[in-house]
Amino acid sequence: MSERTMVESVETALRELGDSEAVTAAGQFQPRGHTGSMFAGGMIGDSLAGGAGGLADSVATTGGALAGARMHDAASGLPTNMLVGVTATHVYGFDAAHRSSPAGALVFRVSRDRIDVKVHQRVNVRILELVDSSTGSSIQLEGNRIPLTHSKDVIDVLRA
Repeated sequence: MSERTMVESVETALRELGDSEAVTAAGQFQPRGHTGSMFAGGMIGDSLAGGAGGLADSVATTGGALAGARMHDAASGLPTNMLVGVTATHVYGFDAAHRSSPAGALVFRVSRDRIDVKVHQRVNVRILELVDSSTGSSIQLEGNRIPLTHSKDVIDVLRA
């Protein structure tokens, strides 16, 4: 999905909530730790398959990776995939089945003037932390480095 389509999807969801602000950037994110949990789950699945090799080993590795990510995401309290949109005043997170899905239920809404934005670079993801400056509570997300997710666009707008 193009960034423009993601922006339009978030704007449509905002209109349905009665908010007419323009969205300046939108991208796909997962809960922090999603990718690492996939990696760990895949390793566990592979080791459980033992020396079975071939198809059995592949199925165990893939099953472990999917299970690891799902267990982690369920524990985080956040949906597996989110469309995150930025306006002049707020950051919004919406549930989304995948990046080409329309924005679903509102997951979070935070005022930009109350958050500190922190970004941590990892090998294959960028970690985005939205930290409430008055309470210290945070929303921690990871954006894939694949350009199709447009997570970098969101991070760039928030850092500007």
